[in-house]
Amino acid sequence: MPGITTPRSSECCDGMHLPSTAELLVQGGDARIALDPQQGSNKYGCRPQPDNDLLAFGSSTASVISAAGFAAADSLRDRLLLAAGTESHAAIYARELNRMRQELLGLCGVSSLGGVECVFAASGTDIHFLVAQLVANARSEPALIVMVDAVETGSGVPAALAGRHFSSHSALGTTVAEGALMTAEGAIEIATVPVRCGDGNLRNMAEVDAEVESLVLSAVAAGRRVLLIMADVSKTGLIAPSTACVMALRQRLADVIEVLVDACQFRLAPPTLHAYLDHGFMVALTGSKFVSGPPFCGALLIPSSSARRLRSRPLPRALADYSNRAEWPPGWTPAEVLVNAPNFGLLLRWEAALEELREFRAAPEADVAGFLHAFACALQSRLENDPGFEPLPVPQLVRLPLLEAMSWDQVQTIFPFLLYRSNSAGRTALSRLETQEVYRLLKTDLSRPGDHSHQGELLRLRCQLGQPVSCGSRDGVPVSALRLCVSTRLVVEAVQSQEHAALVIDKALAVLDKAGLICAQY
Repeated sequence: MPGITTPRSSECCDGMHLPSTAELLVQGGDARIALDPQQGSNKYGCRPQPDNDLLAFGSSTASVISAAGFAAADSLRDRLLLAAGTESHAAIYARELNRMRQELLGLCGVSSLGGVECVFAASGTDIHFLVAQLVANARSEPALIVMVDAVETGSGVPAALAGRHFSSHSALGTTVAEGALMTAEGAIEIATVPVRCGDGNLRNMAEVDAEVESLVLSAVAAGRRVLLIMADVSKTGLIAPSTACVMALRQRLADVIEVLVDACQFRLAPPTLHAYLDHGFMVALTGSKFVSGPPFCGALLIPSSSARRLRSRPLPRALADYSNRAEWPPGWTPAEVLVNAPNFGLLLRWEAALEELREFRAAPEADVAGFLHAFACALQSRLENDPGFEPLPVPQLVRLPLLEAMSWDQVQTIFPFLLYRSNSAGRTALSRLETQEVYRLLKTDLSRPGDHSHQGELLRLRCQLGQPVSCGSRDGVPVSALRLCVSTRLVVEAVQSQEHAALVIDKALAVLDKAGLICAQY
């Protein structure tokens, strides 16, 4: 496609220089966004250009940009160059972000809620850092953050919440010491609650809720403020702690508890987003996973009740390494310590994500739900009946009493599973290292030249799954689960016709076929 594979840099009449669209898409993020010089992809295996031959089922980790998303980003880049003849870079950036704020709120179905604010950030990890700092600066008593086990969220999230640098470079390119404290006030305390047992199976949710409640009540009794983080949906497809538990705590302790819904997977329908914000919960989103935008575009939605409490909170000057002024709504005190500069990489990534979200929201809800049900049935049947796999249990997605209406976001869209080898003694789970190698090999053409057999065609496929997630051990062997995921892009493709839906499901099953072939080597 013209303009996609050939990098170009441009300069407008006032001397503004912009790198090519592909170059911009990997700027304005931390070290994870950098491209491997040999592979041409970032840490998550994603390239800054469309990769149409890739079977992309790894949206729980990150999504590869589509041709439509790239074209939208490329068009915005051209508009930036044209506008630079009459506006400053900072003014252009602020104007475009304000446009995106309004569109994102509309696509989330929350425009009717008065006073919802939107803060943009480079990633979901950055969002957790921002929220923790806002809550921790509420009073002199140290705050406590309560969350589910970090294995169910981003690897850098615990460090970010504690106020530590979570990469070797900040989102705005500053070299930092990974793991070092960002401020002189000391680390924020974090309490985590596991949601799975040592073998990867689910704990009883009532026990999880009870532990969360005990931690929160003890902190409040000690005069501490609490940030409670609820995952919806987590890395392995969970909601935890339960919506009922979080709502009860929020209603009982509204003056001393803030709630952040970690919805960075963005696997939520508009009615669910509306309900969370209407109940006073902040919501963290990214456009780079289920929504299928390129990696590193995050947004924090803040309800009016929280915005009134938080907008005047001072934040450390270290924030200036992670955030620019225009990424915050007007009138927020935290923005006063920030530079009025643009992050055009973030801007283009969100433009690509919004293009995907527009297409998804235009799809009929009944068709979306119908396909997701069919996909879930096909995947669950295969994973349960193939001895080469074992699906990790994922509970039904229930959000009572938040809302009772049925929607597509109650259907499972992340399918975690263990890999097994068969031998004379039965079958044995692959270790974490072996699973990591299968994950790598899935993305590689393993076929022999001239081999056009069915097996050869399977080995030729390049497949992307969600990165392995540690989930305890089996028979003393530490194991990890791969994750096969649905994305908005796959849904939009599938709802075109029954034939398209069948083709998407067949591609997903082919990914499992290749995984089985690779496992047979062990």
